[in-house]
Amino acid sequence: MHRILLVDDDPSIREGLELALRRRGLEARSVSSGEAGIEAMSTFRPDLLLLDLMLPGMNGIQVCRQVRKTSQLPIIMFTGRGDDFDVTIGLDAGADDYIIKPARVEVIAARIRAALRRAESSNSGQPATEFHGELTIDRPMLAVAKSGQRLPLPPSALKLLLYLSASPGQVFSRQQLLAHVWEHSYYGDARLVDACVRRIRNKIEDVPRSPCYIQTVRGFGYRFGPL
Repeated sequence: MHRILLVDDDPSIREGLELALRRRGLEARSVSSGEAGIEAMSTFRPDLLLLDLMLPGMNGIQVCRQVRKTSQLPIIMFTGRGDDFDVTIGLDAGADDYIIKPARVEVIAARIRAALRRAESSNSGQPATEFHGELTIDRPMLAVAKSGQRLPLPPSALKLLLYLSASPGQVFSRQQLLAHVWEHSYYGDARLVDACVRRIRNKIEDVPRSPCYIQTVRGFGYRFGPL
């Protein structure tokens, strides 16, 4: 049974969503503050973190950054504000996905299941180890290394890199990448792809602003093409 940790300061959301997720076969626990969420990470050991952006004290952005220092578990940002600035800041802090309140339980559960699948997915149809310049990709082990040093990547970033690198030179639209990696699409979701690409570039590129591995095709999307 997958363990879901919900961090939200609204008691009605915590109680209702915790019960709804349990009815759907998930082990759910909720806390009301960022500080309590950090503490529960070590005691509850969740498989996924559903994190409210606007929290008293330690806010969701701070929690996300703190978690990312030691863990690559899936993080879904749960927010009542869907403007570009807040969503982009949350995604750049390390969130894998976002849900805008209010949202139906069925939608939340579907997004949780998709995030868990990303974390557990593997791709055994490719050669065991690929070498792209200084970058090494081991698909069966779901591992990426640069110059021999392993690079920790959150599930969405890892799956996106594996997907792009499986077809070097092929251009993929943002909608294609959303459908494959996040398994959903709606207006505005291109921010997920762009934020994830920035996260990968910061890990694998010598100069992220002048990338050689993941290249932007203006007006369309991205392709993997090491120089």
